[in-house]
Amino acid sequence: MFTTESLLTAPNRTVEAANGVTYAYRRLGAAEAGTPPLVLLQHFRGNLDNWDPALVDALAAGREVILFDNAGVGGSTGTTPRTATAMAHDALRFLEALELREVDMLGFSLGGFVAQELVLIRPRLVRRLVLAGTGPQGGEDMHGFADDVYVPATRDEPGAEDLLALFFARSETSVAAGREFVERIFARNEDRDADTTLATRDAQLDAIHTWGIPDPSKLNRLAGITLPVLVANGDDDRMVPTRNSRLLADRLPDARLRIYPDAGHGFLFQYPAEFSAEVEAFLSANQQARSELR
Repeated sequence: MFTTESLLTAPNRTVEAANGVTYAYRRLGAAEAGTPPLVLLQHFRGNLDNWDPALVDALAAGREVILFDNAGVGGSTGTTPRTATAMAHDALRFLEALELREVDMLGFSLGGFVAQELVLIRPRLVRRLVLAGTGPQGGEDMHGFADDVYVPATRDEPGAEDLLALFFARSETSVAAGREFVERIFARNEDRDADTTLATRDAQLDAIHTWGIPDPSKLNRLAGITLPVLVANGDDDRMVPTRNSRLLADRLPDARLRIYPDAGHGFLFQYPAEFSAEVEAFLSANQQARSELR
């Protein structure tokens, strides 16, 4: 299957999986022989339309990209689980429904928690992994959000100012980039995804809190993620403190780290061209390459 749509025009598709869930997804880019698709796992409360078209379209310029709503999220049926492990099992059912036997994966924020669990459960499914704005289970200062994060993150009806507060640094440059991002994610006027519900918010919040319970022994689990990993974040992430990206890079057997300046949790939306180019270079690199990106 070959598709060339932008995220702004790619149709919403559905597939029913063996767990009884009907998953909503979009699939775009050029499917090429020998190049696995890149599967994107979304952040807390995010749906298909919360992905930045500038980022996704750039990623899809060189490969097929698949983004989906996990169980109970957005346009997908089912109930949102309350642990990252259960979310990983649901994500696996989606990949099985599409008959995907090898993929690359990009997990952002909560999606990064799920991606780590998925790789540990099914280590031969994912070829290369990108962990963006995320942290390891039991990491540092991840058990509950600070007050200035919790309020905008959990508001019943979050708005543009909440996205700016959560995803971008406080500088004028970062906030300006954030406003451009907000315009882009609302540019799609037709066939938008269903909003995430408050039930999904609460279940995902439980999963985030459970993942963040302080426990340094959980860092030992990272030794089981032996595939190549690109870890990236902004230098001022207040949702998942940036030092957790450094923890990942230090403890993963084959990781490289990239920290973007004057950027927060949404660094990938502030630097969509730069980050997509970095992801493409990482995914296209020889399996044995161990380039230093620190």
